[in-house]
Amino acid sequence: MSRVLAWLGSHELGVLLAAGGIAGGVWAFALLADAVMEGGTQAFDRGLLLAMRRPGDLAPIGPPFVQEAARDATALGSVVILGLLTAISAGFLALDGKGRMALFVLLSVLGGTALSAVLKDLFQRARPDLVPQAVSVATTSFPSGHSMLSAVTYLTLGALLARSHQRRRFKAYFLLLAALLTGLVGVSRVYLGVHWPTDVLAGWTAGAVWALLCWLVARRLQSGRKLERGEFPAAD
Repeated sequence: MSRVLAWLGSHELGVLLAAGGIAGGVWAFALLADAVMEGGTQAFDRGLLLAMRRPGDLAPIGPPFVQEAARDATALGSVVILGLLTAISAGFLALDGKGRMALFVLLSVLGGTALSAVLKDLFQRARPDLVPQAVSVATTSFPSGHSMLSAVTYLTLGALLARSHQRRRFKAYFLLLAALLTGLVGVSRVYLGVHWPTDVLAGWTAGAVWALLCWLVARRLQSGRKLERGEFPAAD
């Protein structure tokens, strides 16, 4: 395990893994989108969506507090919450003297938001009508905007925090926490009946690709000293 962590700390290998992740993610998204548009995912989508519902009235499985928890979790991927988190993080960076990094974080999230809107408009997939929807929705379904923007925001901020510490356990903690929050948001969207499972998978994939791309761009700018380093000063 220590050798794996050491490899992941290598600059060259990190760039190579990120580039491979971007290429693989784009390929996976294209395959998934093609399958969705051809109707090849209907059995999977319907089966998993119904597995989260009671057979009789098609209400979400579990007691009422689970449904409330799912609504709370899905709010973590809303434009309002993610926007506030991004603004707070950018404000902290600006106060810490990292104005260009603050601007980069804002542009990264705004760019991901714009990409999500373009993809939704391109595919125009209808929301699930198989089960009652537990929250109100207005946009199209593919890819899941909550899932994609959660991946963009949490993974970008998680990577920034990971670069702020030298110890690998902290790096792993921040990245795992970002992945956990992203996962919770996506699962909640399916549980609440507002997305097909493949919408969420596509959102996760597109969001992760965008976050990796932003990470690579940030590294490039930092190597040319056009962007501040992500490290924060140690506490006294």
